Amino acid sequence: MDDRDDSGSLSPASTTEITVGTLANDEHLTVRLRRIAGEAGVTRPIRHPRVQKSGLALVGHYFGVIPTRIQVLGETELSYLEALPSPKQTTAAEGFFSLGLSCVIVTGNRTAPPSLVAAAESTSTPLFISEGRSSRTINALHAILDDRLAPEMTMHGVLVDVFSVGLLLLGKSGIGKSECALELVLRGHRLVADDVVRCDWRPPGIVFGAPEDLLRHHIEVRGLGVLNIKALFGVTSVRERKRIDVIVRLVEWNDKEEYDRLGVDDKYATLLGTPIRELTVPVRPGRDMGSILEMAARNELLRRVGSDSAREFLGRIEQQLASRTGADVEPDSLHAPALEPIEVPTSFPPHTVVHTPRSMPASSKLRDFIHSVGGAPPDSQKPRGRR
Repeated sequence: MDDRDDSGSLSPASTTEITVGTLANDEHLTVRLRRIAGEAGVTRPIRHPRVQKSGLALVGHYFGVIPTRIQVLGETELSYLEALPSPKQTTAAEGFFSLGLSCVIVTGNRTAPPSLVAAAESTSTPLFISEGRSSRTINALHAILDDRLAPEMTMHGVLVDVFSVGLLLLGKSGIGKSECALELVLRGHRLVADDVVRCDWRPPGIVFGAPEDLLRHHIEVRGLGVLNIKALFGVTSVRERKRIDVIVRLVEWNDKEEYDRLGVDDKYATLLGTPIRELTVPVRPGRDMGSILEMAARNELLRRVGSDSAREFLGRIEQQLASRTGADVEPDSLHAPALEPIEVPTSFPPHTVVHTPRSMPASSKLRDFIHSVGGAPPDSQKPRGRR
C-alpha cells in the first residue's frame, strides 16, 4: 500500500501473506521441511505469524482452528492418533484436513501415519516433516513469519538517523524535507530513506523504516537532481534500516497559527497501530532547520533518561510564583515535577494531544511573571526599582 499524499498523513497497515511453497523454500528458515504430500496446495496462503497446535481437532473439536495458520502435530498428537483403530484414524484425519488448512507440519522427524498422508493428498493440503522437535520448529517458524508477515505501509517522507534517534520528516511536497536531510548528512548524521519510506511493525511494538530498493542511498534535491549520498560521503553517511522514534511534521510558517512554545504537551501520531511522538516544526527562511532537528534528537535522548527540560523550567517558574504570591498558589503546584521516564501509551488515535495532568500557569500569567523578573512589566514603562 502506498501513501503519497502531500499532507504526509499516516495510512493503515496493508495485509501481507506468503505462500506455503515460499515459506518451505526460504533460505532463512533454520529447520528443514520435507514435503511428503499435497503438492497441489503449495500456493495456499499463510496469513498469520503464529503457528497452531490443534490437538483437539483430531477428536472432532474444531472450534478455534484458523485455517490460514500453520498447523503443527507433535509427539503427543501423533501418539493419540496412532493409538486409535484404523477406521477412527481415517475419520479423525479426514475431518482435520477438511478444514481447508494452509499446511500441516509433523515434527520430530517422525513418519506420518498413512491416514494423514491420504487425507492430505485427497484435500491437496501440503504435509511436511520437520527434522526438529516441536519447540525448535515452532521457534524457527515464528522467527521467519514475524519477518515475512510484518504489517507494512509505505509513506512519502524522509527518514534520517540523528544521534541514533530516528527522525521521520513529513510534510507537503517542496517543504524542504530532502534539504533538511542533506544538511544533517553534512553535519555527520546518516540518511536512511528519501521520498519513499517503507515502514514495518515488529514486536513488542516498534516501527522500523527502510528505503525502497531502487532509491536506496539516493536523495533528490531540487536544482541539483538525484544525488548518491553513499558515493559522495561514504558508507558512514547512510543506514539501511532504522527504528522510527520521532515524527517531525514540517509546515509553512503562519503568523496566525499558534505553535508550541513550552513543549509540555505530548502529541502522538499512530503509525501501524503504534503511538510515536510527533513534533510540528514551522519552516521559514532564516531558520536553521539542521540545528533545530539536532536539538529535537538531543531532547529525545534526554527524555529517555527521565529529564524533561520544559517541565523542569515550569517547575522553577511555579516555585518563583509561589514565593511571590504566597497563598494565591495552590499547595500542589509548589513542587517541581518528578523527573521520571515518560511512559508511552499503548494506543492512541492519530494526532492525539496528551496534556500532562499537572498544575500549570496560564500563558498570560507566565508572560507577566517573566516580564516582572526580567525588567519592566508589560503595562508600565517605569524602571523597576531594586529591592
